Formats: sequence, C-alpha cells, structure tokens
Amino acid sequence: MKNNRRISIVSTWHYIRLVYRSVLFVLLLISYIRYKLFSGAPVIERVERIPTVIYVTWLVFVVEMIMRFFPSQYESPGCQKQFARNYIKSGSTEIVIADNNSTVLIALIWIVFNGIFGALNMAGVLDDGVMVLLCSVYSICDIICILFFCPFQTWFMKNKCCSTCRIYNWDYAMMFMPLFFIRKTYTWSLLALSVALLVRWEITFYLHPERFSEKTNDYLRCANCTEKLCAHKTQLKSLWKQIEEYSAKRIERLRK
Repeated sequence: MKNNRRISIVSTWHYIRLVYRSVLFVLLLISYIRYKLFSGAPVIERVERIPTVIYVTWLVFVVEMIMRFFPSQYESPGCQKQFARNYIKSGSTEIVIADNNSTVLIALIWIVFNGIFGALNMAGVLDDGVMVLLCSVYSICDIICILFFCPFQTWFMKNKCCSTCRIYNWDYAMMFMPLFFIRKTYTWSLLALSVALLVRWEITFYLHPERFSEKTNDYLRCANCTEKLCAHKTQLKSLWKQIEEYSAKRIERLRK
C-alpha cells in the first residue's frame, strides 16, 4: 500500500516562504551588482525609487510577525506553544528545558557576529546594501533551519525538534538585527516589531515555563505535532548517508 501522506499546511507555508524570500534575495542581489558595476545610485536609493517594492516587502514581514502574536493553525507548534490554549497538561510538574542554558551563548555569538558587520558598516567598509542583503540571507537561512538543518539545534541546544525549540521566536529579531545600522523608518519599524515579538516570547517563558517543557505540556509530544517536519529532516539525513556510502565505494574502487 502506498503512503499517501500529504504535506501539512504548516510545512506548505514554510516552503512558500522559502520561495518568495529566495526570489527577494535574487532581486536584491541583482540590484546590488548593477549598482556596483555601473556606479549608479546606492541599492537603497534604487529600491526606494520603486516604493511599491518596499511597501509590499515591509507589509509581508509585518503580517508574518503580527501572526506570531496570536494563535494560528498556519504557524509551527514551535512558536504556538506560548499560548494558553495550546497548553495540554501532562500531569507532571517537573519542568525540564535542557537547552535553556545555551540561549545566552547563542545571543552573545549572534550579537558579536552582527556587531562586526555593523562596525564595518559604520566605518564605511560595507554599505547599507550589504546589510540589506545580509538580512535577506538570514531570512532564507531561517527557513532552511526549519526545513532541513539547524546549526543552533545541532551544535548548541540539542533539542529534539523545532516544536521544543527554546528560541523559536527569536528568528525575526535575529533576522533583522543588521537593520539597526540602516536609519530608515521602514527598517527600524521591522526591527522594533521583531524585538517586541522576542520580548513577548521571553516574558511568556518566564511567567509560564510549563508551556515550553515537553514533560509538562503534551502539546509538544510527537503524537500531537501538526508539522511533521522531522520526516523531511530524516529523509535528508538518509539521503546524505546514502551519498556518503556511494562516495566511499567509488573511492575504494578507484584505489584498486
């Protein structure tokens, strides 16, 4: 019997975001290259000449962030666990969040990493176009972390999956951090909203940690997951393992 499992609504939304964020990056990169080659107006000014592009892009990300402030069936359980309606008591009172200690280290690394780019921007080495491109790259990496591979999960937090991720709602604040160095109303408004989202998340965590622990919240159990992204990552790991085995066999044959 064939497996007819369809991709979930949440996963479909992730793929849609991956597509339009990738398209946005390509368009920005082309615009930046044209600016560098033909010494025209800086990429920011070039984009501002087409205000519709700014309005639409700004609105899309604002809507995405506003959705995170409210319960939604189109969002990942990873960010939805903060809401009271998604707290399913397990009967246990033991709150265990093993990856909580890694959050400070991740925050410090991210601030220092982006601080370097910011310092180079303030020194005139990197222009505002590079900072915008950096944000665009982050936006794509954000979805890659969800769908395929997350270095924060693998190397730092060791959490089971995105559903139990301690820093899931940090993504927009991390994504828009380079915008701090671009003094525009539309850039700072995106950054401000992303920080508000992060602050709301952290306040909820410290007031209701039981919602964030798999031991106390059955909503985070695999049986209640509506995303099923672990299947994608498992398939990717399996494919990578097959590629490694095939490569090893080829190398062995060549040595003979």
